[in-house]
Parts: sequence; structure tokens; C-alpha cells
Amino acid sequence: MTGSPLVMGVLNVTPDSFSDGGRFSVGDAGIARGRELVAHGADIVDVGGESTRPGATPVALEEEQRRALPVIRALSADGIQTSVDTLHAETAQLAVAAGARFINDVSGGTHDPAMLEAAAWASAEHGARFVIGHWRGVPDPGHQRSDYTDVVAEVRAALADQAEAALSAGVDRSHIVLDPGLGFDKTGEQCWRLLAHLDALTSLGYPVLIGASRKRMLAEALASPMGANRSTTPEQRDLATSVVTALAARAGAWGVRVHDVAGSVEALAVTRAWSREESGVARRDGSRHHTGLRDAAPSDAARPDAEPGAADGSADRIVLTGLEVYAHHGVFDFEREQGQRFVVDAEVSVDLRAAAAGDALERTVHYGELAEAIIAAVERDPVDLIETVAERVAEVALGFAGVRGARVTVHKPDAPIAATFSDVSVTVVRP
Repeated sequence: MTGSPLVMGVLNVTPDSFSDGGRFSVGDAGIARGRELVAHGADIVDVGGESTRPGATPVALEEEQRRALPVIRALSADGIQTSVDTLHAETAQLAVAAGARFINDVSGGTHDPAMLEAAAWASAEHGARFVIGHWRGVPDPGHQRSDYTDVVAEVRAALADQAEAALSAGVDRSHIVLDPGLGFDKTGEQCWRLLAHLDALTSLGYPVLIGASRKRMLAEALASPMGANRSTTPEQRDLATSVVTALAARAGAWGVRVHDVAGSVEALAVTRAWSREESGVARRDGSRHHTGLRDAAPSDAARPDAEPGAADGSADRIVLTGLEVYAHHGVFDFEREQGQRFVVDAEVSVDLRAAAAGDALERTVHYGELAEAIIAAVERDPVDLIETVAERVAEVALGFAGVRGARVTVHKPDAPIAATFSDVSVTVVRP
């Protein structure tokens, strides 16, 4: 596990969603739900104004935009990272102009010929990321297009081709995210095979988003002889979704797209605790641990005369210091009301050899994006303690692809202390 995946909370503002029955499509319900998802721990809120479930009826662009744009605008104004779930270039552009930081296209730019150009504009002008999903067309409930010879190899090749098309259109490489499109023209068995071979997708060098939440593949697994042998409603698949989240984290996923944010956040907390102990045992006795994914290569770091981490790149660091953020954290009411200045120092450990060898931005951490992510994390909902803020920032830093550890210091130079002082700070170190 190279870092904790980001949690993308699903917000369908459609009346025909398969998972929530249109509960958030009326009035300000969608805005309230987006804020609730963030309170539960979502890093990103993915807003969709048109359903892409099998058999869904397409809607006019004006209607999709009427549903989604006000929600994106309001949540973005709150400092919440938003994504627009759309097939349409016009909607994507308007959403990014309204504050969205991600375009999540389940067709990967193949449905609307103008989408790649829109994604390139969003990347260049707003630093927005483009999530390239895999599909073979409008979802087909009969699986007439699920005739893969080797689903892993074919999905990998298709995503690689579409990523190259996005690059050629002008999308920055560091702004591309891949999604294998679980459930889109893929049987349940094919979806599980993709998850079991996630390393084939991550090896393309792009972050990978996993969206298995509440999907039929989970119901089929639970109804199998080895499962619970019962039929389920979409909401009854949340526990199974959280299990996928934990396993995806272990397999190197960059993010998970889920409806039940709280469950996945808890699953990731347990996964991090498990991984920290594995790392701790390895440091104490020099042993190697099999995680079921990939075994660590032998390292000279265990030798007394070796520079720690030098052999495997683990001594490499990117350091961002003195990042100022104005936020409303504190125990006292006046701190919450008036706000104050916080200063963040963040250091991430990441193997920089590949980036340096190829002068390749995509093989390192984009420090501008890191700064933006930290600012968004600090500006989120108020808390009492800077300890909590530091932990939040560390989790965000660990969510970047390739990050192995983070050291975060949060300074509170204007803290209400009845004495002369220059600074107070808290530092957390997370592997």
C-alpha cells in the first residue's frame, strides 16, 4: 500500500438513480447531501445530473446542467473539491467554470467528440483532472458487448489508447486518472478479474479510480454459494463495498468512488493501521512481509553502514513549507467565528528516480496540486484541534500516487495564548 486512496462520494441529483431513488434531486437536498458526504470524510464529491445506469433515459443538456451546476457551484464555494459526472463536453466545461476540479466521464471521452478538447481546456486553464472511464457504449443490461477474450489486457489497452488521445488533445499527463469501468459492458466475473489484476492498470503510470459501489457484481458475489446466498438492495451492498475499498487500497488504487462514505473511510482507517504495523515490524526486524500484492525488493537499508532508504528511493523527499491557509479551527467560539492563520509544512517520501531519469512529471508528486489539496483539507469543516488538522493533511498527502509516507507540521502562530510566544505547532508522521 503506497498511500491511502482518496474517497470520492457519489452525489446523484437525478430522479432515476439506481442507488438512491432520486432522494437528492429536489431543491437544496443535493447541496445538503454533498456537505454531509464531506462531513463523513469524502475528499471529493462527484455530482451527476444524468444517470448512466443500464436502461436509463438520456436527458437534455439543459436539464442535466440545471440539476448539477447549482450543486457544484455551492459546494465549490464551500471549499469542497467537486467532480462532475458527465458524458457531455458542454456540461463538463460549465461545471469546471463553476468550480469542479474533476471531469468524470465514464466513456473516457468516446461518447462526445468534443470531450477531449474540453478536458484539455479544463486541464490547462483550471488544473482540472480528467477521469477516463472504460466502456464500449451506452450500458447494455444484456451484456451483448461483454465478449472479451482477455478482459484485463483489452481494458488496459483501451485505457492506454484513450489516455494517449487525451495527451494528444492537450490534457496534462498529471491530470489523467483511469477507471476500469466496473459494470460497464463487463460481467461480474470480468469485474472481479479486473480488480484481482489491478496492477496491470496501475502499471500504466496513471492514478486508478475504482467504482464498485453498490453494483450488481457485489450482489452476485453475495448470492453465490460462497457468499451470503441472499438477494440485496443497493444499500445493502455497502458493507461489501467497504471490503472492496480496503482491498483496492492494498492493491494501489488512487481513489474509490462510493455512496457510503463513512463505511469506506472506516475501512481505510483499519487498512492504514494494519499497514503501519506491517511497516513497523519490517523496520524492527528487517523481515520482508507478503501483503498478497507485491513483495518488497531486498534493500540495503537494513545494513548498519547504508544510508537509510537509499537503495530503494525511500530516502527521497519533496518538501513544501510555509503554506499559509486561513481557516476557522479552534476550541473557542471566537476562533470558529473569526478564523485565523495556519501555516503548514508538508514533507512526502516518494521514489524520485523514475521521474528524474525520464524528466517525467507524472512519475512524481505535482507540488502545486499538493498545495491545493492541503489548502482544501485545512479549509474544510472546523475542528477543535490542530492535531486533527495535521492528521487530515497527512491523509490527503498519502492519497497522492507513489507517496510512501508523510510528515506534516501545522503551525498556529496566532493561537490565543496569554503569554509572549512565536509559534505553536503539531507534527504528525505517517508511513
